[in-house]
Amino acid sequence: MTIQPKNLSDPVVRDFVTAVNQHDRDAFMALLTPDATMADDGTDRDLDDWIDREIFSSNGHMEVDKESDGGHALLARYRNDTWGEMRTRWRFDVDDNGRIRRFETGQA
Repeated sequence: MTIQPKNLSDPVVRDFVTAVNQHDRDAFMALLTPDATMADDGTDRDLDDWIDREIFSSNGHMEVDKESDGGHALLARYRNDTWGEMRTRWRFDVDDNGRIRRFETGQA
């Protein structure tokens, strides 16, 4: 059963999923620390390149099936125009100011 973004536990993760699904790059970037990092399938990636390619230029969309670790870990069906749909895991490291300093994703 899908968890609607508005029902996700952590407000920053909730806003992250909403920004992805609404293709709102400005809202997405506002959630990240200036020095934010990310990894895909265990490999660190260039953040700007990755989000443009995997989310914003390819119509990325997340449907969350499960959350854990206080909302900082998600199991989701992620799809975009490049890869189609796949089952993915997401983990978020949120700082004390409520901004994401790192996120990791990969196939689940």
